[in-house]
Amino acid sequence: MGSVQSIEMVSIGAIDVVNPRARNRRVFKEIVTSVAELGLKRPITVKRKAGDGDQRYDLVCGQGRLEAYQALGQREIPAIVIDATNEDSAIMSLVENCARRQHRSIDLLHDIDGLRQRGYEFDDIARKTGLTVEYVRGVSNLLENGEQRLLRAVEAGQLPVSIAVLISQAEDNDVQNVLQHAYEEKLLRGQRLLAAKKLIEQRRRRGKGYKTGPRRSDDGPISSNALLRAYRQDVDRKRVLVRKSNSTKARLVFILEALRKLLTEPDFLTILEGEKLDTLPKNLAVRLHGQA
Repeated sequence: MGSVQSIEMVSIGAIDVVNPRARNRRVFKEIVTSVAELGLKRPITVKRKAGDGDQRYDLVCGQGRLEAYQALGQREIPAIVIDATNEDSAIMSLVENCARRQHRSIDLLHDIDGLRQRGYEFDDIARKTGLTVEYVRGVSNLLENGEQRLLRAVEAGQLPVSIAVLISQAEDNDVQNVLQHAYEEKLLRGQRLLAAKKLIEQRRRRGKGYKTGPRRSDDGPISSNALLRAYRQDVDRKRVLVRKSNSTKARLVFILEALRKLLTEPDFLTILEGEKLDTLPKNLAVRLHGQA
């Protein structure tokens, strides 16, 4: 495929989105908020267009980031500029779409905890993760205090990390003051404010974390409503697991087909042989040759 030439500041007006994708409004707002608060973690990728006039580019990867920059009133955006064919550009875009997670990963939050335990300072962790020092410090505070409910809300974009830390540190009778402050600072409004109030009530009644295993009550036998609620929660968890499994399967099928196509290219095979990478695990080789 095309080789990376450079990372440049490219005029947003010179970039054409060849295959625009519709985007969920809530997801787009989260992207804009992330870019505004944390900056651009990864440059977009564009393909240089041939022509005699003003230089123009086709977008390869990063439509959400590009549109977020536009929404924030920026005129230029950091971009990896490549020379590639239209086919190569389409494949690169498809690979990114298939690799994109369908949810914001809480693994990153626990990676922060792992780095802290290995002795890294907040500044070092911020550089490694592309996050701000304030965000890293706040997440570490929540992790140390076992605030799993608040962490999940931060990870889902429902609660700013600064507000989550204030809630964690506040006494029960002071939490409403934290919410009032967040409302006045326009950090929580509308549905996000209602969701925060519900979260705080659940945290007050059920604790900071999520208990594993069947829930038991010391006050008497489990009611039919409690049993039904537990059953529904278990069904919801299994549905999420099935969705993740189907998503993983689809990605593996795509990778398999991409490998099958690449292995029909003589030039690619020559490179593999030259690098002594022309063998495959038996199970993968069997699948690629259509014997599975």
